[in-house]
Amino acid sequence: MKLIQLPTQAFEQRVKQELEENPALDDSKDSLDDDYDEFSNQDEDDYKEESEIIEPDINVDDYLSDDDVPEYRTQANNYSADDDEKSIPYASGTSFTQSLKDQLNTRRLSDQHYSIAEYLVGSIDNSGYIRRSMEDIADDLAFTMNIYTEVTEVEQVLKVVQQLDPAGVGARDLKECLMIQLSRKRNNESTELAMKLVGESFDAFSKKHYKKILEKYHIEEDELRDAIEEIEHLNPKPGSAYAGGSTRMVEQVVPDFTIRIKEGALELTLNGRNAPELHVSRDYSNMLKGYKEAKEKSKSQKDAVMFIKQKLDGAKWFIEAIKQRQETLFMTMSSIMYYQQEYFLTGDERNLRPMILKDIADEISMDVSTVSRVANSKYVDTPYGTKLIKEFFSESMTNSDGEEVSTREIKKILETVIGEESKRKPLTDQKLAELLKEKGYPIARRTVAKYREQLDIPVARLRKEI
Repeated sequence: MKLIQLPTQAFEQRVKQELEENPALDDSKDSLDDDYDEFSNQDEDDYKEESEIIEPDINVDDYLSDDDVPEYRTQANNYSADDDEKSIPYASGTSFTQSLKDQLNTRRLSDQHYSIAEYLVGSIDNSGYIRRSMEDIADDLAFTMNIYTEVTEVEQVLKVVQQLDPAGVGARDLKECLMIQLSRKRNNESTELAMKLVGESFDAFSKKHYKKILEKYHIEEDELRDAIEEIEHLNPKPGSAYAGGSTRMVEQVVPDFTIRIKEGALELTLNGRNAPELHVSRDYSNMLKGYKEAKEKSKSQKDAVMFIKQKLDGAKWFIEAIKQRQETLFMTMSSIMYYQQEYFLTGDERNLRPMILKDIADEISMDVSTVSRVANSKYVDTPYGTKLIKEFFSESMTNSDGEEVSTREIKKILETVIGEESKRKPLTDQKLAELLKEKGYPIARRTVAKYREQLDIPVARLRKEI
């Protein structure tokens, strides 16, 4: 079960770990052969002495077949070593924090101000904000760096930090972030109005109370529209715009399955990296052979044989577990593919059938938890992009015609309706529920609100445009 839930990259690390920990397991071409058969058929009388600590009858046939290539390797989309990902991608360049520190070196600052500025830069998060209060930072400077300063001095240095690039970095909240960026823009009527909206009427602006703003500043809709456009071009997360990014390894998604359409039929393949070529090391054959030929067998030799048997047991288990993992993955994904055949042939999410874990579990006669492990961590490469398998699962509801439809289908229709609404007068959740009912999907207003939030669509008031 633990192996099944691992995605391809994590599974490869697990195989590597097992190879390091179990010397009986090997991924080279040298494997055990007929020497094991001869050893396993040896007369048990040779091992009667001190047999209480040794299980001498090691039937190698139970551990490995005579074929160098394990049987499970021939049952999948074989994977060539030439296809290995030879390089691991890393984000190159300087880290975000280091870039800011490098910029500090171009400023003329006293030693104390430089130390304060460096501490402030270290307090900036990945979005470009300083989330802590100036009082807390002043206290930390005193306790950790023996720099005794006032809040006013910290705020003075903060203004220097806020002059660094990218614009908006070092802000303490969104309002300050936008104001810093607007202050660097070329001064014109739109920019001046935008600064007033953010600086004086940020609450009304953020809630899109445009009527109040028009009355307060005695402006026309065109003027307000231009100011809003200025603000919309600002970056609310200046840290994320830094090209160098973090120096952490870039996370890659390696699809566990591939689905292709060939001559109108679906074809499923399992990533060959899920079927490593593993077998038992030939060195263990030579060790057993040496023990067999020895005339006098010491206790240490017999202890070694016992150790070998334990490692053989572990190797046999691991190879069998890989085989079962491969079979379970292929069987589960194959069932999902044919259950959602219409979607995989068309790519239209409205064709996704209602499907829960139990539907697939019943079809392949496995436990729901097994299907869950496959669905939650595996990806499939389809003609329409790489998808997380759990995205194909959804609950159902009955439409006005008495047919069961997927909640994914309803969300897609809801998204389409909102996309076609008038932005000057967005539809409320109640109105959306009424429109969906007219289309044959009788759902409650609160359900519409839930689906809208899941689609990351704001309420009608915040969708309003002028």
